[in-house]
Order: sequence, then C-alpha cells, then structure tokens
Amino acid sequence: MAKSNRALFIDLLKGIALLVMIEVHVVNAFLLPSIRAAWWFPILDFINGLVAPAFAFTSGMVFVISLHKGTAELRTFGTAFWRKMTRIGLLFFAGYSLHIPFFSFHKILLYPTFSNMEGLFNVDILELIASGLLFLLFARIIIKTEKSFYNFTAICAVIILLLGPHVWSIDFYNYMPLLFSNYFNKIHGSFFPGFPWWAFVFSGAYVAKFYNSARETNNEKKFAKQLIIIGTVLLVSGLFVSNVLFNQFLKDVRPHLTFFPERFGAVIILLGSFWFYLHKKENFNSLILDVSRESLVVYWFHLHLIFRELFNGKSLDNMYHDQLGLPACILISLIIVVLMLILAKFWNTVKKKYPVYAKWWTIALLVIGTAIFLYR
Repeated sequence: MAKSNRALFIDLLKGIALLVMIEVHVVNAFLLPSIRAAWWFPILDFINGLVAPAFAFTSGMVFVISLHKGTAELRTFGTAFWRKMTRIGLLFFAGYSLHIPFFSFHKILLYPTFSNMEGLFNVDILELIASGLLFLLFARIIIKTEKSFYNFTAICAVIILLLGPHVWSIDFYNYMPLLFSNYFNKIHGSFFPGFPWWAFVFSGAYVAKFYNSARETNNEKKFAKQLIIIGTVLLVSGLFVSNVLFNQFLKDVRPHLTFFPERFGAVIILLGSFWFYLHKKENFNSLILDVSRESLVVYWFHLHLIFRELFNGKSLDNMYHDQLGLPACILISLIIVVLMLILAKFWNTVKKKYPVYAKWWTIALLVIGTAIFLYR
C-alpha cells in the first residue's frame, strides 16, 4: 500500500458503513411490511445488520491507533487528554440530542412520562461508542504497558459476550436510573446496549494491536490476509451453527452463541478486502473518506432528515412510515446519500481551510442550540 494511504482502508470501511446506514434507516422506517416477508429480505437484513458492528469496530480501532503514541501526555491530563474527552463528549451530546422528546427543557420537565424518559435515555450507536471509547481512554491511562492494555481489551470483549445472555434477563432499572440501566440491555428500548455491542468496540481496540505491529514491521499485507482468513472461518462456522445446527435465521440479533463471530467475521473480511483494494493506489481520495472523517455530522443530520418534524410539523417517518415500496426506498436513500456526501465534503473542506472559524462555528452552534433548548 502506498505510504500516503496507510490506515485509509479503515476509514473506507467506516465511510461505507455510514452510507449503508442511511439505507438501513430508510428501509426500517418506510418499507412496506409485506415486502419484509420476501425470501430475500432476511439476507438484506443480515447485510444491514453489519453496519453497526462495522461502525463500532472501526471506531474502537481508530481510537486506539490514535493512542499508540503519546500516552505519557494523556497521563498528564493535558491538551491531548482534553481533546479526546471533547470528542467523546460530542458523541454523547449528539447521541442524546437525537432522542429528546421535545426541543424544550421546559416541556420535558412538564411531561416527564416514563415513555419519554425511555426514549431520552435510549442507548443508540453514538452513546454505545462514546461509552466504549471513554472506557478505553481511562483504561489506557491506568494500564501502563501496551501488552497489558491490549490483553485487557480482549478480556473485556470476552466478558461482555459471556455475560450478555444473563445480563439481558435482568431489569437494571430496579437498581439504578434509566440513564445507566439502559446501557446493559434493551428491556427499556435501547437500540444498542453495551451487552453485547461493546464487544465490537473492544475487539476493534484489540485488532489495532496487530495493525500497529504490522505497520511497524511492514507486514500489512500479511495482516490483511489473516483478517480475511480468520474472518471467513468465523463467518462460515457461525452461519453453519446458527442456520444448520440450530436452524436460527440471519435476523436473530439476540446475544446468542453465534451473534458476535458471524458479524465480527464479516467485518474483518471487509476490512482486509479494503486493504487489498487500496493496495498500490497512490494518493487515494474519495468522498467516502470525507463521510468517514465527518461521521458525526453525517450521522446526526441524516437522522434529523428522516425523523425530525421538519416538514410542516411532520417528519418523513410520520408521512411515509411502512408505506413505500423498494424502488421508492432506494430513491430516498440515494437522495439522502448525495446530500450527506455534499455536506461531508463541504464541512471537511471548511475545517481544512478555516480550522479556527470551523471550531468557533461549532461552539457557537452548540451554545445557541443549548440555550434555545433550555429557555424555550
């Protein structure tokens, strides 16, 4: 791989996952229920189900790669530490802002129904990733040696997977507020609770160990081959166990025996394949990379386009929920994808050319939005 393209294969996977995520949200919101009964839909559902694992995995991997050097500075709690904390804080902020029942703090206090609180404290993919990265950050600060840190991430992933089925049977709201209990399971509506989804963040952190080693020894090609081989074994064996031995189908997303290996296997196959795709490509550039770099902006805006009441007091979901055929869903997905590609390119260009202005525009937007929310 050309030197300038190192690690771009991770960004490529993350960017593609984000664009496919748009199709996932459109299909889940608008597709006619009758079409979901088609023979091919479970296959599409399984492919769509790889988006969240890929997003969580690459986020964990990229984050730990960025921690590979400069851990001493992190332990002083200086600029590097607060830069990471700011990024994680933005993930939390964006995640919870997507689930506020009203854009008014007064209304939330006025209508504190249990249903509204369940929605507000829903753990979605951004909250999942933010909490996982926060854990990894402090683990890296506390654990002095790289070997011990990477072993710790692997152990954490295994523990999450082993405890998952048991944790899903416990209503943690009996012991702690929804803000925290929703991170354990989906009893109260969380889309991506930590069990088992943290395993993808932590496994991404663990795989970063082998990528860092391969990069330093110029063995990235071997690393990519190993990803494809190991991923194929995990995916094929997982599908065999779930579909032949136990006759479960692809849409089963409970934290069962093969949930993780199937999806982890598919993700690392894609990761290794993208390395070979970029191999020998000089100065590779793509709008997909802009999507990856501006993942938070793309994620936040596309969900608002679909689910916020932006059209005469109605959202697209209100108007077309479970009412559209496949061609219409594809068309809407493509339109939103194009809009997000333009947005990502624009914002990435602004950040590169006018970094100071971009920083202050972001701060101003957050402050003004928060002020309106608090006083509305």
